Amino acid sequence: MADSTTTASWIRIERWLAQLAPRTFAALAPPTDRSAIAAAEQAVGRPFPESLTECPLRHDGTGHQCLLPPFWSLLDTRGIVETWGTCTQINAKVFGDEEEGEPNGDDGPWWHSMWFPFAADGATNQPVVDQRQHRWVGRIGNADHELGCPFESQPMWASLPDLLEATATALETGDVLDGCLPLVERAEPQWEVL
Repeated sequence: MADSTTTASWIRIERWLAQLAPRTFAALAPPTDRSAIAAAEQAVGRPFPESLTECPLRHDGTGHQCLLPPFWSLLDTRGIVETWGTCTQINAKVFGDEEEGEPNGDDGPWWHSMWFPFAADGATNQPVVDQRQHRWVGRIGNADHELGCPFESQPMWASLPDLLEATATALETGDVLDGCLPLVERAEPQWEVL
């Protein structure tokens, strides 16, 4: 069942892109199908969170087009699986089977197999949906290959639907979002870090 908040946010983002950033709108990938998501879930050995499933069912990635603040491009289904696999393998080589980190804390380890990457910045960092069973399940963290994974307390980072809704609102209003100002350059959205 589709999440109405996620769907509504995508409609708003698409409308804004079509009017003000047509290059990025044209670059949005078509939707994937549920069989591709089922294959991806089998590859990682667990189901995707529903909020993550909704994105590729709408658009299976944004290529190298930056959509989310400050510099995030949405991964396609294959990219989610490849990024998850690479990070999980690196973590196992460096830390063994140990996956540390307090699930209810503000900072996590560098990687955890219960995190699902959904975007990337081109510098081997990615925001993740935290699926560890704790009071903040579904929150968004920034898995930074040098700093670990901080989890911000701002409401936009509470979940992927919250992030998409906050992004849609900032694009429509031109308001600053988490220190980033939405702009359009060469028919593409940009986020100026203030």
